[in-house]
Amino acid sequence: MASLLLTVIGDDRPGLVSAVSALVEARGGSWQRSQLTRLAGKFAGIALVEVPDTQRAGLEEALAALAAEGLFVRVEDAGPADAADARDEAPATFTLHLVGQDHPGIVAEISSALAARGVGIEELLTDVVDAPMGGGTIFEARATLRMPPGADAEVRADLERLAAELMVDLELDPAQISR
Repeated sequence: MASLLLTVIGDDRPGLVSAVSALVEARGGSWQRSQLTRLAGKFAGIALVEVPDTQRAGLEEALAALAAEGLFVRVEDAGPADAADARDEAPATFTLHLVGQDHPGIVAEISSALAARGVGIEELLTDVVDAPMGGGTIFEARATLRMPPGADAEVRADLERLAAELMVDLELDPAQISR
């Protein structure tokens, strides 16, 4: 079986997931995992699929043909399931929740601090909403982080310092994630 990562983007409309999943199924494949969303009128997502090796080329051709309908699909070989977990000490998983008045640079500052400590961002969800009492906009972020073993104290200290500078509330908690 070939494990493939599909990156999908196009103008949002009903039936996009059906179009892609039908092509995978028609070639004896299986849809494993995905994260799909609608944002600013566009549909975007990433999906892990498996297809028999003999069907890979046909699937790639069929997916490429979706471009005529405005849906663009990039196909890549999927990497190892969890290469990092194969090491002696697996990374620890944490959840981050941040809320504060919106201003430019929040994501850049937080992601830079995390990268400096070797922390990977597995998932990041952000949103900007109107403040409840009409005082501007509120930025909120939720993230799943993978950090090197034993790094949580330093990462926590860095994030608390940064939260004070950015004037945001930030929580960092160990997470139990099952996949």
